Amino acid sequence: METLKKGVAAPQFNLPDQNGESVALSDFKGRKVLVYFYPKALTPGCTTQACHLRDSKSELEEMGVTVLGISPDSPKKLQNFIQKKQLNFTLLADEDHQVAEAFGVWGEKKFMGRTFEGIHRISFLIDEKGNIEQVFDKFKTGEHHLRVLEYLQQQAK
Repeated sequence: METLKKGVAAPQFNLPDQNGESVALSDFKGRKVLVYFYPKALTPGCTTQACHLRDSKSELEEMGVTVLGISPDSPKKLQNFIQKKQLNFTLLADEDHQVAEAFGVWGEKKFMGRTFEGIHRISFLIDEKGNIEQVFDKFKTGEHHLRVLEYLQQQAK
């Protein structure tokens, strides 16, 4: 697994959202986008991370950042996640994990003695020109939003 680094162009993608509508990264040209990859909707860690981003949405928007969550879940499961947790941002279905592979976040994982392939919890802040401005890869799910906000506040100074 070779995760993309700061400064490189973000891979272009087009994925279905929770409503089955097509969403492309290029739709957000001229805006910063936080593309966050998470393993599975409605699991404890992913729910914690998503709910904190939900609660931070207005602060992120004030700093010009749009949030896009990407997982290998189906659009129907994403819709369920949004409804149950009242999420206020777009979730994208990467069922064949091609986008996760392009960003270098799909790879071997270990959990409870089991080894399997899956998404690593990594986020990318993409700048207005489509380049990766920052990579967030070492955080606890309950602190992810804080790391992103701290970074953005430092850049605003």
